[in-house]
Amino acid sequence: MYPSFQTFCEFAKDYQMIPIQKEYIADFETPISIFNKIVHEKNVFLLESVEGGEKWARYSFIGKNPFLIATIHNQQLILKGTINQEIKTLQPLDELERILSDYKSPMIHGMPPFTGGAVGFFAYDIIQYFEKIPKKSGVHNTPEACFLLCDEIIVYDHKLQKMIIIANINIDRTTELSKEKLKELYMLAEQRIDHLYSQLKSNTPQKSVTEKVLKDKIPAFRYRVQSDTSKDEFFAMVDQAKEYIKSGDIFQVVLSQKWSIDTLATPFETYRILRTLNPSPYMYYLDIEGIQVVGTSPELLVRVADKKIETKPIAGTRPRGRTESEDLELEQNLLNDKKECSEHLMLVDLGRNDAGRVSEYGSVKVTQFMEIERYSHVMHIVSNVQGQLRDGLTPFDALKGCFPAGTVSGAPKVRAMEIIAELEKQSRGLYAGAIGYIGFSGNFDSCITIRTIIFENGKAYLQAGAGIVYDSIPEMEYQETINKAKALMSAIEHAEEVFHIEEKGDLYA
Repeated sequence: MYPSFQTFCEFAKDYQMIPIQKEYIADFETPISIFNKIVHEKNVFLLESVEGGEKWARYSFIGKNPFLIATIHNQQLILKGTINQEIKTLQPLDELERILSDYKSPMIHGMPPFTGGAVGFFAYDIIQYFEKIPKKSGVHNTPEACFLLCDEIIVYDHKLQKMIIIANINIDRTTELSKEKLKELYMLAEQRIDHLYSQLKSNTPQKSVTEKVLKDKIPAFRYRVQSDTSKDEFFAMVDQAKEYIKSGDIFQVVLSQKWSIDTLATPFETYRILRTLNPSPYMYYLDIEGIQVVGTSPELLVRVADKKIETKPIAGTRPRGRTESEDLELEQNLLNDKKECSEHLMLVDLGRNDAGRVSEYGSVKVTQFMEIERYSHVMHIVSNVQGQLRDGLTPFDALKGCFPAGTVSGAPKVRAMEIIAELEKQSRGLYAGAIGYIGFSGNFDSCITIRTIIFENGKAYLQAGAGIVYDSIPEMEYQETINKAKALMSAIEHAEEVFHIEEKGDLYA
């Protein structure tokens, strides 16, 4: 076990949660095969990553059996688990941060960056707690935030082909911490790890995906697909936004539409296909308090590690070409597009300003500027902004400083959000919010909730937007929303063909 008992005793003097890990050879396993053994359970998660659209990140994270579930909804923080409490407050985010501060953990050299903590989402509507933005109703009664607090984590190490199981020891400071008591806790952690490993050893038959997904069809957006906004209505939204730009209210605003689709595909089936069709830096499957969320987001919202803050504006889009030469031609076309480049520059400046609100003076730097990254259906212009988190501030301050991303709201951000609330038909729910983890160690990593599907009652919901500027052409902006949604729709159609081919006919009757 790692760390050693002696090191554990040293950490126990200063920290509430101490992670302990054991490693297992897992060259016959994958994150999907491991997660498939627990996906039927409630309140589970899988976090994966492909860097730059091509290379698997080193670690994938799997969690189950949260000891606490924290939900923010209608000015309440609702706690279920080891604590059962409803806290009415105008600042539920502060209460959530206070709860998490009771589980402080060390960052231990040689362990993964996430060893336990809270995994979940901040919906777009969480903004109401730190900006005066009108809240709209919607088809979902989605909470403003929901997190699973997990003290047992399964980590898949892609580099070493190992499975790491971590159990956190919660130090009870109301009792005497004798060496015998600490030894008992240390051995109990090993028993917890061994028990979880024995559960995961069972074999679960599963269908192969990659053998059957040989060709990526472009979905036709017909049959069961419904948008909450007609084409004419979207054009009218664009025209109204351009009037606000001409009058000087804003420089840019992101307007979106939401689709719903009847589907036989399960959330996990869809996720398995989506990660194959559209590998991305942030890939996630969440089953959290009855909400199933699957997504492959390309865009970091904010990351805090060792007091360094990082954000990554992505703006400027083209569809992928059919050949390498077409891709290169489209890249040059995108980088030569004055409208796309000016929009990107605006959002890089906004990202610098957001990071600057919570960073040490003079520490904010643009470390990557206007580079092209390719994904399955689209390519984007990407930049990266970094700074040093100011002393006395926390990852929650970093979140408030950067939320929501300018790439899904606009500039100036507050006025853009007011216009979104006016023009879009319903609340955004999870779309344009954030998904990620808040580690007990203080590390924080989150992506923007885009390229994401929400499942509820046999329906799938997806949403995509386009950045509107002074010379936007409504038809092109409308088509951009569709281009961004294609990978999601394609994943649903492929999942039905791979897993439900016999049942599919009824949906098209």
